[in-house]
Amino acid sequence: MGQLASKRNVVARGVHFSTNEEGPPRYSSHHFDTFFKLFKLNLLLLLVTSSTSERRGSRAELRRSSVYSTMDLVPQLEHYANSLPRPMTRNRPSLETLRKTFEVTTSDSSSPVRFGWIVGVMIRCMLNIWGVILFLRLSWITSQAGIVLTCVIILMSVTVTSVTALSISAIATNGRVASGGAYFMLSRTLGPEIGGPIGVVFCFANALACALHTVGFSEVVRDLMREFNVVMIDSVNDVRIVGVITVTILLLIALAGMAWESSTQMFFFLVLLISFANYLVGTVIPPNTEKQSIGIFGYRGDIFVENLTPSWRGPKGSFFQVFAIFFPAATGILSGVNICGDLKDPNNAIPKGTLAAIFWTTLSDLVIAVTTGVCVVRDASGNKSDILTGNSTDGCVGLACNLGWNFTDCIHSQACPYGLANSLNLLGQLSGYPYLITAGVFAATLSSALGFLVSAPKIFQRLCKDEIYPFIIFFAKGYGKNNEPIRAYILCYLIAVIFILVAELNTIAALNSNFFLCSYGLINFSCFHASITNAPGWRPSFHYYSKWTALFGAVISMVLMFLFTWWAALITFCIIVFLFGYVNYYNKPKINWGSSVQAGTYNMALSYSVSLMGVEDHVKNFRPQCLVLSGPPNQRPALVDFVGSFTKHVSLMICGDIILVGDRTTRPHDATDSLVKWMNKRKVRSFYTPLSAETLRAGAKNLLQVRSLFEMLYLSVILSVCLSICCCQQDATKTLSLSAANPIIYSCTSFSGFIMKT
Repeated sequence: MGQLASKRNVVARGVHFSTNEEGPPRYSSHHFDTFFKLFKLNLLLLLVTSSTSERRGSRAELRRSSVYSTMDLVPQLEHYANSLPRPMTRNRPSLETLRKTFEVTTSDSSSPVRFGWIVGVMIRCMLNIWGVILFLRLSWITSQAGIVLTCVIILMSVTVTSVTALSISAIATNGRVASGGAYFMLSRTLGPEIGGPIGVVFCFANALACALHTVGFSEVVRDLMREFNVVMIDSVNDVRIVGVITVTILLLIALAGMAWESSTQMFFFLVLLISFANYLVGTVIPPNTEKQSIGIFGYRGDIFVENLTPSWRGPKGSFFQVFAIFFPAATGILSGVNICGDLKDPNNAIPKGTLAAIFWTTLSDLVIAVTTGVCVVRDASGNKSDILTGNSTDGCVGLACNLGWNFTDCIHSQACPYGLANSLNLLGQLSGYPYLITAGVFAATLSSALGFLVSAPKIFQRLCKDEIYPFIIFFAKGYGKNNEPIRAYILCYLIAVIFILVAELNTIAALNSNFFLCSYGLINFSCFHASITNAPGWRPSFHYYSKWTALFGAVISMVLMFLFTWWAALITFCIIVFLFGYVNYYNKPKINWGSSVQAGTYNMALSYSVSLMGVEDHVKNFRPQCLVLSGPPNQRPALVDFVGSFTKHVSLMICGDIILVGDRTTRPHDATDSLVKWMNKRKVRSFYTPLSAETLRAGAKNLLQVRSLFEMLYLSVILSVCLSICCCQQDATKTLSLSAANPIIYSCTSFSGFIMKT
């Protein structure tokens, strides 16, 4: 593309044409003769070039010939990824990559560890979803809610997490994803005012989840110690001691680096697969007398029918209480997102890995819920003497009576230690080899705890680096080639230890559900808000999402928060409101990430301005609209304060400043910013608009044309007020400014005669 020259006559390769500043070029007849001669020559060159480039194959087909430019290459379609078939798509190098080609490359030993979508996202998410709830509480949930409602609970949880996964995939593929996970995406989408509070809450939720799974592991260890008659202090303090020791060991593994952490997670994943295979094999093995005494009878239709319906028991015996206990089993979907800074290709890995993990873990949850409900009765004594020796079942209570067992005594006394409703280690009792299930519980709980212990510090480090909250910048420092947040690791370790000392799994699970639901709701809302505002920067390459499903996910997450634990939901919202107020009204960070909130504000301002065009003005809605002739506002503070005294922060006020051409070179580059800060410090609500002009008259004329804009919005009556200030005309030419609207108040800093002539 050439540029139109300002000369009268322009010569371009023998083609002469004339032009001027008022219109387009004027061609004569011989111009076209010369043009067609050049066209024939170029066409011949193109034919010769095409014959020699046939060996390039498909690449030559992607180029287009052009008769408009014979020297410059036309754009290559291979540089536009969306225009090519997927196998032919190539990644264009970024500016950072091009700059690094001139730098001295370091050895491979110092390069950071990067993961693909299987190891970095799918396996990590599956390990965090397969946690303590799956092994220690899912069978109890099945006994409480029945098979049907348990499947409903699982599918409702998966609905929330799946919608959230679609939203997070859209956000992740909208641009470059750096370290910080979900916080990074939320803050860049909704801005620091909302992203900052959610980052704090999400970090706390991950630390709380680490404590949750550690307590689950400690309970299994305590029960295992009881089988060998080993007790340190008592049942509660044993959980606390084992939990603190466990989380300390996990901290040391995390501090060793991502390579050690990834190897440990892979080992846990293999143990879990063996554990699941062992469980499925155990369900098809015919039960012996010992297993029948604890309520295990194999696959039976009558047990399936009996366990279809709910049987609510105890203080936690309600649908939403049980739902709140189960929901943390579905909260590991952001584990891959949280370490997005350690992924090779986050835009591709996050959608594939997260959705694949949700599918496989949902399938495993449904299989375990159905198989336990088909094979095990709700109550059993574990006493082999309760077997029925005759055919008489008089006075016998429960389904086990039809299976040859009498558990009536423990059912009446509500003291049955075994069965679907009582035994928390049912999966181990039902499996082929119980200790493999114990190993699976260890792997699931420890892998989840380790995953959350790694995620929370990395998110918190990103939050500290953004300097939204100045008092936590201390934790932003990283160490090593992977920039490990050692200080943040120690902080999250201390938070986890505090909640481990609570040693109550159900209480921690309910709190954890609220924090994660709040995070999921805001992730879905950020996707919906970015879509509904049509922000130019919202162009995700992941198209399998909908703004309405994102809105549904946001609403259902907020509703479930109050249905689970209303007091925890209130505490969560109070924390977010407090942190939001601190960022928005006190700290006010100088950060501009191009958030969707800014795009929404622009859309609202534009739509409201357009809507005012069709509204008739009324005297009751009159407000003065002032274009003030102040020059630099800090040089006329009395005039600015005078106009501000009757705009009162509720009317339009514009301080216009005409800058002559000769004064532009001496004007500081940051003059506009300093003057805006001066008005803000003086609490003057006004726009500052500098205008460059060759003469004072031309500048005043341009500013007066603003009146036509306001005539569409305000009353047609024009009120002109001229204020004379005794000063020389030279000073007036430097400081003249206009303030105008319709009605317009001209507040002039020059003498009245000049205003009358203007």
